[in-house]
Amino acid sequence: MADAVGAVLRITVAAGLVPGGVREWTLQLPPGATVADALRACGLEMGDSRFACGIWGRAVPADEALRDGDRVEWCRPLRVDPKLARRQRFASQGARAAGLFSKRRPGAKAGY
Repeated sequence: MADAVGAVLRITVAAGLVPGGVREWTLQLPPGATVADALRACGLEMGDSRFACGIWGRAVPADEALRDGDRVEWCRPLRVDPKLARRQRFASQGARAAGLFSKRRPGAKAGY
């Protein structure tokens, strides 16, 4: 969306500060504002290396310029890679008890 001269940017900031909890702020910032400006306006510290920032789920640097309607996300990093977690769950359940082929017709070939 193109911003009119002198218009404000309407930004939403979502922060996952604790497991299972999300806090949201709705801000109006001047044109040319960055991700760091939005986080500062919410009282969040950019220097905290435990957190990552992004816009609409895409990782961005703190000096990324914002556009009207952006959603800035500030969240904790993943503890485990989701692909690795799935592989571990599958291995612990066994091939017969998990996945697409866990429920087969009696007498069906493997994989169908």
